[in-house]
Amino acid sequence: MRTVLSIRGGGIRGVIPCCCLMKLEEQLGGLTRDHIDFCAGTSTGALLTAAVAAGIPAAELLKVYTGRSKEIFTPTGPIAAAKRLAVGFMYDPNHLRDVLVSVFGTTAATWAINDSPLKIMISATAMNGHNWFFVRDNPKNAGTTGAVKLVDSAVASACAPTYFDHWKINIAGQEVRFFDGGVGGTANPAYQACVEAFEYDDLVPADTRVVSLGTGYFPASGTPPSGLFGTIGWTTSTLVDSSEDWVDGAVNRQWPGTLTTINPRLPREIDEADLSAIPALVQIGQQVAEGLDWKALTAK
Repeated sequence: MRTVLSIRGGGIRGVIPCCCLMKLEEQLGGLTRDHIDFCAGTSTGALLTAAVAAGIPAAELLKVYTGRSKEIFTPTGPIAAAKRLAVGFMYDPNHLRDVLVSVFGTTAATWAINDSPLKIMISATAMNGHNWFFVRDNPKNAGTTGAVKLVDSAVASACAPTYFDHWKINIAGQEVRFFDGGVGGTANPAYQACVEAFEYDDLVPADTRVVSLGTGYFPASGTPPSGLFGTIGWTTSTLVDSSEDWVDGAVNRQWPGTLTTINPRLPREIDEADLSAIPALVQIGQQVAEGLDWKALTAK
Protein backbone atom coordinates (compact mmCIF):
# COMPACT_ATOMS: atom_id res chain seq x y z
CA MET A 1 0.00 0.00 0.00
CA ARG A 2 1.07 3.57 -0.73
CA THR A 3 -0.04 6.70 1.11
CA VAL A 4 -1.25 10.08 -0.16
CA LEU A 5 -1.43 12.81 2.47
CA SER A 6 -3.70 15.79 1.75
CA ILE A 7 -3.73 18.89 3.98
CA ARG A 8 -6.47 21.54 3.83
CA GLY A 9 -6.27 25.29 4.07
CA GLY A 10 -7.19 27.36 7.11
CA GLY A 11 -4.49 29.84 8.07
CA ILE A 12 -3.47 29.64 11.72
CA ARG A 13 -5.71 26.58 12.09
CA GLY A 14 -2.88 24.68 10.41
CA VAL A 15 -1.83 24.04 14.01
CA ILE A 16 -4.31 21.13 14.01
CA PRO A 17 -2.84 19.07 11.13
CA CYS A 18 0.64 20.01 12.37
CA CYS A 19 -0.14 18.30 15.70
CA CYS A 20 -1.35 15.26 13.75
CA LEU A 21 1.97 15.10 11.90
CA MET A 22 3.80 15.31 15.23
CA LYS A 23 1.91 12.22 16.33
CA LEU A 24 2.81 10.46 13.07
CA GLU A 25 6.50 11.10 13.67
CA GLU A 26 6.19 10.08 17.32
CA GLN A 27 4.51 6.77 16.45
CA LEU A 28 6.54 5.85 13.35
CA GLY A 29 9.85 7.59 13.95
CA GLY A 30 11.81 9.68 11.48
CA LEU A 31 10.18 12.36 9.34
CA THR A 32 6.71 12.48 7.85
CA ARG A 33 8.12 12.24 4.33
CA ASP A 34 9.69 8.86 5.25
CA HIS A 35 6.23 7.31 5.61
CA ILE A 36 4.19 8.76 2.74
CA ASP A 37 4.45 8.63 -1.04
CA PHE A 38 2.66 11.82 -2.09
CA CYS A 39 1.70 15.01 -0.24
CA ALA A 40 -0.75 17.69 -1.35
CA GLY A 41 -1.73 20.96 0.27
CA THR A 42 -3.51 24.27 -0.12
CA SER A 43 -2.79 27.51 1.76
CA THR A 44 -1.54 26.60 5.25
CA GLY A 45 -1.66 23.01 3.99
CA ALA A 46 0.69 24.05 1.19
CA LEU A 47 3.12 25.45 3.75
CA LEU A 48 3.03 22.16 5.63
CA THR A 49 3.38 20.17 2.39
CA ALA A 50 6.46 22.14 1.37
CA ALA A 51 7.93 21.74 4.85
CA VAL A 52 7.28 17.99 4.85
CA ALA A 53 9.04 17.74 1.48
CA ALA A 54 11.93 19.81 2.86
CA GLY A 55 12.33 17.39 5.76
CA ILE A 56 11.38 19.73 8.60
CA PRO A 57 10.27 17.85 11.75
CA ALA A 58 6.64 18.52 12.67
CA ALA A 59 7.64 19.63 16.17
CA GLU A 60 9.71 22.41 14.60
CA LEU A 61 6.77 23.42 12.44
CA LEU A 62 4.52 23.72 15.47
CA LYS A 63 7.06 26.12 16.97
CA VAL A 64 6.70 28.27 13.86
CA TYR A 65 2.93 28.43 14.30
CA THR A 66 3.12 29.16 18.01
CA GLY A 67 6.22 31.33 18.11
CA ARG A 68 6.62 33.08 14.77
CA SER A 69 3.11 33.74 13.49
CA LYS A 70 3.37 37.36 14.65
CA GLU A 71 6.14 37.85 12.09
CA ILE A 72 3.69 36.84 9.36
CA PHE A 73 0.39 38.31 10.56
CA THR A 74 1.53 41.89 11.02
CA PRO A 75 0.22 44.54 11.54
CA THR A 76 -2.73 43.66 13.78
CA GLY A 77 -5.83 45.34 15.18
CA PRO A 78 -7.10 48.66 13.83
CA ILE A 79 -3.97 49.21 11.75
CA ALA A 80 -4.55 45.94 9.91
CA ALA A 81 -8.21 46.79 9.35
CA ALA A 82 -7.32 50.23 8.00
CA LYS A 83 -4.72 48.74 5.68
CA ARG A 84 -7.27 46.20 4.42
CA LEU A 85 -9.61 49.03 3.48
CA ALA A 86 -6.90 51.22 1.96
CA VAL A 87 -4.95 48.72 -0.16
CA GLY A 88 -7.07 45.56 -0.12
CA PHE A 89 -4.90 43.38 2.10
CA MET A 90 -3.41 43.32 5.60
CA TYR A 91 -0.20 41.31 5.38
CA ASP A 92 2.91 41.32 3.22
CA PRO A 93 3.60 37.83 1.80
CA ASN A 94 7.33 38.60 1.84
CA HIS A 95 7.21 38.15 5.62
CA LEU A 96 5.78 34.67 5.10
CA ARG A 97 8.48 33.87 2.56
CA ASP A 98 11.22 35.10 4.91
CA VAL A 99 10.00 32.81 7.69
CA LEU A 100 9.85 29.83 5.32
CA VAL A 101 13.35 30.44 4.04
CA SER A 102 14.74 30.66 7.56
CA VAL A 103 12.99 27.43 8.56
CA PHE A 104 13.95 25.50 5.41
CA GLY A 105 17.63 26.43 5.62
CA THR A 106 20.10 27.30 2.90
CA THR A 107 19.62 24.11 0.88
CA ALA A 108 15.89 23.38 0.82
CA ALA A 109 15.04 27.08 0.54
CA THR A 110 16.61 27.06 -2.94
CA TRP A 111 14.90 23.89 -4.17
CA ALA A 112 12.71 23.82 -7.22
CA ILE A 113 9.74 21.50 -7.00
CA ASN A 114 11.69 19.02 -9.15
CA ASP A 115 14.28 18.87 -6.35
CA SER A 116 11.75 17.64 -3.82
CA PRO A 117 12.53 14.08 -2.66
CA LEU A 118 8.79 13.59 -2.16
CA LYS A 119 6.06 13.72 -4.78
CA ILE A 120 3.93 16.76 -4.02
CA MET A 121 1.06 18.87 -5.31
CA ILE A 122 0.48 22.48 -4.24
CA SER A 123 -2.54 24.38 -5.56
CA ALA A 124 -2.77 28.11 -6.25
CA THR A 125 -5.15 30.35 -8.17
CA ALA A 126 -3.88 32.76 -10.81
CA MET A 127 -5.48 36.18 -10.89
CA ASN A 128 -6.95 35.37 -14.30
CA GLY A 129 -9.04 32.72 -12.56
CA HIS A 130 -7.09 29.68 -13.73
CA ASN A 131 -6.10 27.00 -11.22
CA TRP A 132 -2.49 25.91 -11.09
CA PHE A 133 -1.22 22.67 -9.60
CA PHE A 134 2.49 22.70 -8.83
CA VAL A 135 3.98 19.22 -9.21
CA ARG A 136 7.25 17.62 -10.19
CA ASP A 137 7.64 17.25 -13.93
CA ASN A 138 7.17 13.74 -15.25
CA PRO A 139 6.36 12.15 -18.63
CA LYS A 140 2.63 12.00 -17.85
CA ASN A 141 2.10 15.70 -17.08
CA ALA A 142 2.65 18.96 -18.94
CA GLY A 143 6.06 19.55 -17.36
CA THR A 144 5.41 23.23 -16.70
CA THR A 145 5.77 23.64 -12.92
CA GLY A 146 8.75 21.56 -11.81
CA ALA A 147 11.17 24.47 -12.18
CA VAL A 148 9.16 26.70 -9.82
CA LYS A 149 10.76 27.24 -6.42
CA LEU A 150 9.18 25.16 -3.68
CA VAL A 151 8.99 28.19 -1.38
CA ASP A 152 7.33 30.34 -4.07
CA SER A 153 4.62 27.77 -4.76
CA ALA A 154 3.81 27.52 -1.05
CA VAL A 155 3.63 31.29 -0.57
CA ALA A 156 1.43 31.65 -3.67
CA SER A 157 -0.97 29.06 -2.30
CA ALA A 158 -1.16 30.80 1.09
CA CYS A 159 -1.97 34.33 -0.14
CA ALA A 160 -5.62 34.46 0.88
CA PRO A 161 -7.32 37.52 -0.68
CA THR A 162 -7.79 40.51 1.67
CA TYR A 163 -5.40 38.86 4.11
CA PHE A 164 -2.27 38.86 1.91
CA ASP A 165 -1.22 40.67 -1.22
CA HIS A 166 -0.83 38.45 -4.30
CA TRP A 167 2.41 36.62 -5.09
CA LYS A 168 4.26 36.76 -8.41
CA ILE A 169 6.05 33.78 -9.97
CA ASN A 170 7.93 33.70 -13.27
CA ILE A 171 6.92 30.57 -15.17
CA ALA A 172 8.65 29.89 -18.48
CA GLY A 173 9.42 33.58 -18.90
CA GLN A 174 5.90 34.77 -18.07
CA GLU A 175 5.00 36.56 -14.84
CA VAL A 176 1.93 35.00 -13.23
CA ARG A 177 0.21 36.55 -10.19
CA PHE A 178 -1.33 34.20 -7.66
CA PHE A 179 -3.77 34.11 -4.79
CA ASP A 180 -4.70 31.34 -2.34
CA GLY A 181 -5.57 28.02 -3.94
CA GLY A 182 -8.73 27.92 -1.84
CA VAL A 183 -10.41 30.64 -3.90
CA GLY A 184 -10.12 28.33 -6.89
CA GLY A 185 -12.14 25.62 -5.16
CA THR A 186 -9.26 23.53 -3.80
CA ALA A 187 -9.28 24.55 -0.13
CA ASN A 188 -9.60 20.80 0.34
CA PRO A 189 -7.04 19.47 -2.16
CA ALA A 190 -7.87 15.77 -1.75
CA TYR A 191 -9.63 15.34 -5.09
CA GLN A 192 -6.94 17.06 -7.12
CA ALA A 193 -4.31 15.14 -5.16
CA CYS A 194 -5.92 11.93 -6.36
CA VAL A 195 -6.12 13.21 -9.94
CA GLU A 196 -2.42 14.08 -9.92
CA ALA A 197 -1.38 10.86 -8.17
CA PHE A 198 -3.57 8.45 -10.13
CA GLU A 199 -3.92 10.08 -13.55
CA TYR A 200 -0.64 11.97 -13.94
CA ASP A 201 1.69 9.86 -11.81
CA ASP A 202 2.23 6.20 -11.06
CA LEU A 203 0.08 5.58 -7.97
CA VAL A 204 -2.76 3.07 -8.32
CA PRO A 205 -6.08 3.62 -6.47
CA ALA A 206 -6.43 -0.02 -5.44
CA ASP A 207 -3.05 0.10 -3.73
CA THR A 208 -3.29 3.57 -2.18
CA ARG A 209 -4.63 5.11 1.02
CA VAL A 210 -5.56 8.79 1.03
CA VAL A 211 -5.45 10.56 4.39
CA SER A 212 -7.06 14.01 4.42
CA LEU A 213 -6.10 16.29 7.32
CA GLY A 214 -8.43 19.22 7.94
CA THR A 215 -7.92 22.41 9.92
CA GLY A 216 -11.23 22.14 11.76
CA TYR A 217 -14.66 23.47 10.89
CA PHE A 218 -17.49 25.36 12.53
CA PRO A 219 -20.88 25.21 10.78
CA ALA A 220 -21.97 28.50 9.21
CA SER A 221 -25.05 29.99 10.84
CA GLY A 222 -26.86 30.96 7.65
CA THR A 223 -27.27 34.49 8.97
CA PRO A 224 -26.31 37.15 6.37
CA PRO A 225 -23.09 39.00 7.21
CA SER A 226 -23.39 42.53 8.61
CA GLY A 227 -21.30 45.46 7.37
CA LEU A 228 -18.26 45.60 5.14
CA PHE A 229 -15.88 43.70 7.42
CA GLY A 230 -18.48 41.03 8.12
CA THR A 231 -19.01 40.58 4.39
CA ILE A 232 -15.28 40.42 3.72
CA GLY A 233 -14.87 37.81 6.44
CA TRP A 234 -17.76 35.76 5.10
CA THR A 235 -16.43 35.94 1.55
CA THR A 236 -12.88 34.93 2.40
CA SER A 237 -13.77 32.24 4.95
CA THR A 238 -17.25 30.80 4.46
CA LEU A 239 -17.13 30.75 0.67
CA VAL A 240 -13.67 29.23 0.60
CA ASP A 241 -14.54 26.68 3.28
CA SER A 242 -17.73 25.70 1.45
CA SER A 243 -15.63 24.47 -1.45
CA GLU A 244 -14.32 21.75 0.85
CA ASP A 245 -17.70 20.11 1.36
CA TRP A 246 -18.07 18.39 -2.01
CA VAL A 247 -14.52 17.09 -2.21
CA ASP A 248 -14.62 14.10 0.12
CA GLY A 249 -17.85 12.88 -1.49
CA ALA A 250 -16.30 13.21 -4.94
CA VAL A 251 -13.23 11.22 -3.90
CA ASN A 252 -15.39 8.50 -2.36
CA ARG A 253 -17.47 8.23 -5.53
CA GLN A 254 -14.52 8.24 -7.90
CA TRP A 255 -12.13 6.11 -5.84
CA PRO A 256 -14.26 4.31 -3.23
CA GLY A 257 -12.55 3.00 -0.13
CA THR A 258 -9.37 5.04 -0.47
CA LEU A 259 -10.12 8.07 1.75
CA THR A 260 -9.85 8.68 5.49
CA THR A 261 -10.80 12.20 6.64
CA ILE A 262 -9.66 13.77 9.91
CA ASN A 263 -11.29 17.16 10.45
CA PRO A 264 -12.58 18.08 13.93
CA ARG A 265 -15.50 20.36 14.67
CA LEU A 266 -14.30 23.55 16.35
CA PRO A 267 -15.91 24.92 19.53
CA ARG A 268 -16.37 28.29 17.82
CA GLU A 269 -15.60 30.07 14.57
CA ILE A 270 -11.87 30.80 14.39
CA ASP A 271 -10.59 33.28 11.83
CA GLU A 272 -7.58 32.32 9.74
CA ALA A 273 -5.49 35.07 11.37
CA ASP A 274 -6.75 34.82 14.97
CA LEU A 275 -3.46 34.44 16.80
CA SER A 276 -5.22 34.55 20.17
CA ALA A 277 -6.69 31.14 19.31
CA ILE A 278 -3.31 29.40 19.07
CA PRO A 279 -3.39 27.83 22.58
CA ALA A 280 -6.90 26.47 21.98
CA LEU A 281 -5.88 25.15 18.55
CA VAL A 282 -2.87 23.36 20.03
CA GLN A 283 -5.16 21.71 22.56
CA ILE A 284 -7.63 20.65 19.86
CA GLY A 285 -4.82 19.38 17.66
CA GLN A 286 -3.31 17.33 20.46
CA GLN A 287 -6.70 15.82 21.31
CA VAL A 288 -7.28 14.83 17.69
CA ALA A 289 -3.75 13.46 17.36
CA GLU A 290 -4.16 11.25 20.43
CA GLY A 291 -6.90 9.32 18.65
CA LEU A 292 -4.83 8.56 15.54
CA ASP A 293 -3.18 5.24 14.74
CA TRP A 294 -0.70 6.18 12.05
CA LYS A 295 0.59 2.62 11.82
CA ALA A 296 -2.83 1.60 10.54
CA LEU A 297 -3.33 4.70 8.41
CA THR A 298 -0.03 4.22 6.57
CA ALA A 299 0.27 0.43 6.68
CA LYS A 300 2.26 -0.82 3.73
